[in-house]
Amino acid sequence: MTKVLILGAAGQIARLAEQQFLADTRDNLTLYLRNSSRVADLQSDRVTIIDGDTTDEAKLTLAMADQDVVYANLAGQNIKQQAETVLKAMHASGLKRLIWISTLGIYDEVPGKFGQWNNSTLGSYLTQYYDAAEVLENSDLDYTIIRPAWLTNKDEIDYETTQRNEPFKGTEVSRKSIAALVVKLVQDPTSGIRSSLGVNKPNTDGDKPAWY
Repeated sequence: MTKVLILGAAGQIARLAEQQFLADTRDNLTLYLRNSSRVADLQSDRVTIIDGDTTDEAKLTLAMADQDVVYANLAGQNIKQQAETVLKAMHASGLKRLIWISTLGIYDEVPGKFGQWNNSTLGSYLTQYYDAAEVLENSDLDYTIIRPAWLTNKDEIDYETTQRNEPFKGTEVSRKSIAALVVKLVQDPTSGIRSSLGVNKPNTDGDKPAWY
């Protein structure tokens, strides 16, 4: 039984991961978010809910007490500041294991016309998320950074991964697949340590996502 602190717990991927944790594992979840009413439907004796902001270092440090893993499903223009605060809180609480959701293209690793389209579409978003990832990569944490392809709501778990120094594959992946990867990483604490994983659905190569 693992104790998992989920930051940004009302995000779409996080909600799917929470459902999978409760259905398929015995893990205990602490859900940390700005508005607890958004996860009020998750009634379980394995769930604790905390109202808080991820830039509040003191509150975040308290939330990390006795946890085993931090899973961060965060967004926003201040994503680097959030990464810095998460790092400080993890140091203060003695936690090492972090799973961090980022995005594809932060290393300019997406090849071809799709890479050009992705760069032009996401623009400064890529720089912000690269800066946040760099905070973690320069740290002593046992992090796994997850870089999903463009996300769909398909009810499927179908994905493959690439490493940081490999060209990104495919154009899309389901949110349910990313959630499944998060749950898998929590269940195997030695997997993906200090890795940055590109994640895509196989055989979805193209100039842009098919649904876009």
